[in-house]
Amino acid sequence: MPVFGPIPSRRLGLSLGINNIPPKHCSYSCVYCQIGRTSAMTAERRYFYPPAGLVVEAGRKLDSLAASGVKPDYLTFVPDGEPTLDINLGMELGLLKKHGIKLAVISNSSLIHLPEVRRELSLADWVSLKVDSVDEKAWRVADRPHGALKLADILAGVEAFARDYKGRFVTETMLVKGLNDDPVGLARTAAFLAGVKPAAAYILTPTRPPAESGVERATEDMLAAAWNIFTAAGLKAEIVAGYEGNAFPGTGKPVEELLGTCSVHPMREDAAEEFLRRAGEPPDTLAGLVEKGLLARTSFGGSVFYIRRPGK
Repeated sequence: MPVFGPIPSRRLGLSLGINNIPPKHCSYSCVYCQIGRTSAMTAERRYFYPPAGLVVEAGRKLDSLAASGVKPDYLTFVPDGEPTLDINLGMELGLLKKHGIKLAVISNSSLIHLPEVRRELSLADWVSLKVDSVDEKAWRVADRPHGALKLADILAGVEAFARDYKGRFVTETMLVKGLNDDPVGLARTAAFLAGVKPAAAYILTPTRPPAESGVERATEDMLAAAWNIFTAAGLKAEIVAGYEGNAFPGTGKPVEELLGTCSVHPMREDAAEEFLRRAGEPPDTLAGLVEKGLLARTSFGGSVFYIRRPGK
């Protein structure tokens, strides 16, 4: 589903998702990924969807939302894989500008060393680049990158992008207990980020079911320690580890919209129930979708989530 949501976001307000990558083409297979393991590991950019079709669908969704009195704050490229793998990303960003809504891209940074990727991302109003660690071992263990990727190239690409980009540039660092949360490593990461001067350096920890069992959230003490380390380095640090709320607006096709959102953004049980209840769906709708194999029910961090795995 190339367009999904909109979903509430602590960083972007109300965000309409643009899914320009089919599941699960990615250059990483992060242990904490909420979409699951990468099934098509690649570091080569290529064609995926017709750009015009994606833009038309975004327009239709925006028209439906407008009829309900809803206008997203951002159109956000946050797909089933790494958005910069799409060789048409720049064209899609250019075509979407006609809607007059700010454009955001959330990238894992893996292809930022490519000049063409940096040029295309410059068309967005807001870009988030992931830097989970500047330590080679921690990067490989947490992010599990494609074998062709080199951390030194990626970090150099982040520096080059930060020098030239005119929009709002932010970074995100996902902390996993025992993998990349040690103070020495965090201090090195903070020093690198301070050098590229993001408008905000977001510190995250998994809040939805991860790809691998055994992955644990960073503790509250470690999140606080990371914030202190980042702030001491001169960064505007912010912890993003809470629940974003249940304000998922719909446009009249609740089951289709729920499945589209859950394929990229697993929904907490209370949010899914509230969304369907507002749309007038019967109480057994979720159970029916699970019985049909369209959704899976899973638990993480004391909460129940519904997720749609690739191919379902």
